[in-house]
Amino acid sequence: MESSVFGLRLSLKQRYFLLLCVAAAGIIMYRFTRNHPETRRMNRVEGLRANSSQFTLERKPFLILGGSIHYFRVPRAYWEDRLLKMKACGLNTLTTYVPWNLHEPERGVFKFDDQLDLEAYLRLAASLGLWVILRPGPYICAEWDLGGLPSWLLRDPQMKLRTTYSGFTYAVNSFFDEVIKKAVPHQYSKGGPIIAVQVENEYGSYATDENYMPFIKEALLSRGITELLLTSDNKDGLKLGGVKGALETINFQKLDPDEIKYLEQIQPQQPKMVMEYWSGWFDLWGGLHHVYTAEEMIPVVTEILKLDMSINLYMFHGGTNFGFMSGAFAVGLPAPKPMVTSYDYDAPLSEAGDYTTKYHLLRNLFSHYHTQPLPELPSVHERRAYQPAVIQQHISLWDSLRFTDKVFVDKHFVGVLDYTVQELAVPDGKGKRTLGLLVENCGRVNYGKTLDEQRKGLVGDILLNEHPLRDFNIHSLDMKPAFVNRLESAGHWMSMRHQPSFPGFFQGRLYVNGSPQDTFIKLPGWSKGVVFINGKNLGRYWSTGPQQTLYVPGPWLHRGDNQVTVFEEQETDGKIQFASSPDYGMTIDVQ
Repeated sequence: MESSVFGLRLSLKQRYFLLLCVAAAGIIMYRFTRNHPETRRMNRVEGLRANSSQFTLERKPFLILGGSIHYFRVPRAYWEDRLLKMKACGLNTLTTYVPWNLHEPERGVFKFDDQLDLEAYLRLAASLGLWVILRPGPYICAEWDLGGLPSWLLRDPQMKLRTTYSGFTYAVNSFFDEVIKKAVPHQYSKGGPIIAVQVENEYGSYATDENYMPFIKEALLSRGITELLLTSDNKDGLKLGGVKGALETINFQKLDPDEIKYLEQIQPQQPKMVMEYWSGWFDLWGGLHHVYTAEEMIPVVTEILKLDMSINLYMFHGGTNFGFMSGAFAVGLPAPKPMVTSYDYDAPLSEAGDYTTKYHLLRNLFSHYHTQPLPELPSVHERRAYQPAVIQQHISLWDSLRFTDKVFVDKHFVGVLDYTVQELAVPDGKGKRTLGLLVENCGRVNYGKTLDEQRKGLVGDILLNEHPLRDFNIHSLDMKPAFVNRLESAGHWMSMRHQPSFPGFFQGRLYVNGSPQDTFIKLPGWSKGVVFINGKNLGRYWSTGPQQTLYVPGPWLHRGDNQVTVFEEQETDGKIQFASSPDYGMTIDVQ
């Protein structure tokens, strides 16, 4: 019997992968009290100032030894552990971004509880004697989806992100109304830990609207921000990223004396600071794991301090891109590539909170800038390689769609389309047939000039033999907690005695005897998908690497049975394995 093939060509946008289915200064260290704010304010006269070649705090020289830890990338149960380890390393200042797209996931719906309790994080930093530099955006980059901007902004077809376009400024004002009022009570002048606030982020690398930075600065000031304002850019960005009234700081990894001279030229007799000293680098799916050795890093940090420059380590502790919040990178690439789930970053404190060679060498270096011994090192959490969890049941994607009111037919896998493959041969068939497409957003670009182009979905024609197909029914499979919970309690699961179909959901149980401990999931017999444990989204795995394990925080487990649900697109070996250490794949040195 003969068969013919149809040519299929799709117009796709970024990061969508489709499955087609037919069918030297003295350092001032303050400790915060838990007293009433009025009591804490009594002895405070003047906050952080940049009126001379050195920062001053309470009119005394102050050297910022900072490190970045993002509260939204660290399980809340581990916030204190990570900050104590930061303090024990000799750092005196915590820096953190604020992710707009998590705090306002839908227009007008704001979340500041649990993992997103910014005020609790600020209070914790204060109680541990750490100062804070707050970086509220609205754009944060951070290798985070759309640089922290909520994707619903792009529903406006005329949207111009990071400009004074009215649709954008209206949304920024609405967000700042909520988030800045959370920050204001925690400023230094009010007895809190915030000594400085950053205006936007690396705008000099974008710089499409000369009125934008003044707008953001005024948006902060008008809502009660009174502490020192800063901006942050690389050398090239310094030319366009500043705003009057804010101290410009620089970002880099390798020390270039010319960059320091340039900073001195544009801001004579003012403090110099490296706002982002990149302690490592991010990884992309399909690439290698970046390593920036301690032997390369420590001499640079040493030289920065010898130049009487303040420093912030980006990152001190990277954490994890839980859920679907990883960004993507496009600069200099033929097509954008999505970020991996781990944000280990080869930072001084590892993804799971372990000490590294970098940590110990930095601690020794920073100890010379303190008059008192540093705190003892907090203990490291134990980890376990649990016994494999055998998959007990499965449910096909098509059967699961009843929990999102979707219907698909003709369920045979045909192929995968991405940036490099945009046409597939579809086998001939008789009668009415339905074309189903599973469209996956692997992350929106978080840096560069293409932010306005990050709309996701079927955004162009789908052609069958050069003829456009119309009238698609489009449904969202958001895999949010409500959907996962409904799915896990459904009665439509099938035993593994029945041959599974793909894509599908697979379920097993991890048994924990004793106190739950951190672990890492590894899936060598699987291809690509997402893992949920007790309803929490651990993030995406992908056999293309480099990342081969997913971090499982102990506090997200409990004694006894823990439910593990995996959404897998193409294949499974029927078991979920666990390891006591991570595997980030083959490595490459940061250039």
